[in-house]
Amino acid sequence: MRTVDIDGLPVGDGHPTRIMSVLNMSSNSGYKPSVYLDPEEAAEAIEETLVPAGADIIDVGLQSANPKYESKPVEMEKDRLEEVAPLVDELDADVPLSLETRYAEVAEAAIGHGFDLINDVCGFADPEMKGVVEDHDVPVVKMASPPDLARPGALKTIDDLFEAIQRDGFTDKTIIDPAFGGWYDGKEFEDNWELFRRLREFRAFGRPMLTATNREDFLGDLADQPETENQLAVSLAAATMEVERGSHIVRTHDTRETHDVVRVADALGDERTTRAETEPGPTVAELTDVTLREVARHQSVGETVAGGTDDGATLTFLLGDLTDDARASLRAVASVTDVVLVERNDGGQYVGGSATAMKVVADSLAEDGHRELAGELRASLSRRV
Repeated sequence: MRTVDIDGLPVGDGHPTRIMSVLNMSSNSGYKPSVYLDPEEAAEAIEETLVPAGADIIDVGLQSANPKYESKPVEMEKDRLEEVAPLVDELDADVPLSLETRYAEVAEAAIGHGFDLINDVCGFADPEMKGVVEDHDVPVVKMASPPDLARPGALKTIDDLFEAIQRDGFTDKTIIDPAFGGWYDGKEFEDNWELFRRLREFRAFGRPMLTATNREDFLGDLADQPETENQLAVSLAAATMEVERGSHIVRTHDTRETHDVVRVADALGDERTTRAETEPGPTVAELTDVTLREVARHQSVGETVAGGTDDGATLTFLLGDLTDDARASLRAVASVTDVVLVERNDGGQYVGGSATAMKVVADSLAEDGHRELAGELRASLSRRV
């Protein structure tokens, strides 16, 4: 799993789940308590309300991505950015600023004004976007979306979402967003429920993940709460499960409440990794409650070295920062042990099997001299067996 640094804030396995607070600087936002049209007032809200409440990142919006509003052209966003950019200079709080946009021109201008993260709601539909963020070495959120600047997130099935995220590849600092919500008429509550249940599959990309389900109607429907103002409780319930299923950034309008439930989820949930990627040495991250479909996702982004059993893996792990010798040792033990071993395109190794088989893998690694990696794997195993 990659770690992405956002102006000194590390995001990924081994780090606390981050809270992204929404700050809409557009009058057509669907949630009025998050709207601040004046830069000075917005800076005051960040410093006196959002950061003290637990915001790790502030996401500034220049127009709503909700399809019930007409998509605004790039010229409008550029003009609006010039109006709100004084926020950067007004702000004293040490908190990264994100800009939500779909246009590469706007992203480049925002970076010039000092924004630290680009939240691309159209997932590189603008063919210049990837180059802009790469040239400036700025992290980017890539939301699953068709290659259409007027239809952010207009996708229905899990397969479509995966294809959209893979389209045009990634930068070294890409964070993925699976695109929850009622983005268009063809996407129903049931589609969002299915996406939520299968959220862990998106860990197959080996990149930090952002989830945005706060005050979404597909959650409110489950509790018979159709009105946005009554959807705080369902949003908080969802946030705890998002953390457990692999989210690294939770985007929210309700900063303090979401911060509190996420801290509990971090503290009492399963530890996914033995160490952060930014620390030296090999890493081992356990993937809990893995389904056959999740195994297939990992296989789809890498090369299967050993197929394992037909009924899937009992325990599964992602191994990172491995030497070539360690990879060779894994291939050797996989060839004679009943495990699933997938060499992923991002350099990581997906390995899974029964507890007995995983002990054999750890013992073999130790015998081959990879004692640190074996120790990390045994540490993860000790939590389960």
